[in-house]
Amino acid sequence: MAADALPAWPLRLASGLRRGVAAVAAAMACLAGWNYVACALLITGDVIGRNFLGVSTAATVELTGYMLACGIAWALAHTLARRAHIRVDVLVNRMPAGLRAPLHLLALSLLTGFAGFCAWAAWMLYDESALFDAHDNSALRIPLVIPQGLWTLGIGAFVVMCAVLLLESLLALLCGRPAELDRLLGSRTLADETEEALEAVRMAEARR
Repeated sequence: MAADALPAWPLRLASGLRRGVAAVAAAMACLAGWNYVACALLITGDVIGRNFLGVSTAATVELTGYMLACGIAWALAHTLARRAHIRVDVLVNRMPAGLRAPLHLLALSLLTGFAGFCAWAAWMLYDESALFDAHDNSALRIPLVIPQGLWTLGIGAFVVMCAVLLLESLLALLCGRPAELDRLLGSRTLADETEEALEAVRMAEARR
């Protein structure tokens, strides 16, 4: 099918799907951020308790380890949606948009495959822990399916974000819109960073 013969509605549908998944990913990233706040409070409280009160939870290392792992996993999808992952773009940004687009698509395809493998491995680990009713070897004896399940959920959301972004990008390429694909997958520009900073300022002022 020629690019100019491809109807525009599949691209609009994919774009709406991507925005919906991105909204869920943003909520998960917000929870991940508050999770890190709770992690910092737990560590601070444990340090103060040990040094000044002579008491300790005896589980801070265990809990914060799980919290850090789950927080990272739950923020992956939002980081991709915001194009905030670290990129080596010295060469690709010097290429014309028509050449950058398929390279972006190739990179996203490889990332999707890698994310899918990570999600499969995470699920296999979760399934094994559920099968043997595995518990952590610590004072709390936490069932491993709880942190592993949350961790797997975050990686699964990352896979979904990769997939919907890949679908929209492929449709944009088939529709003959390489600039649209570059906007979705290209590295963040100085203008993007400036607009994000101004948006944060506007949100802060609106809360006052």
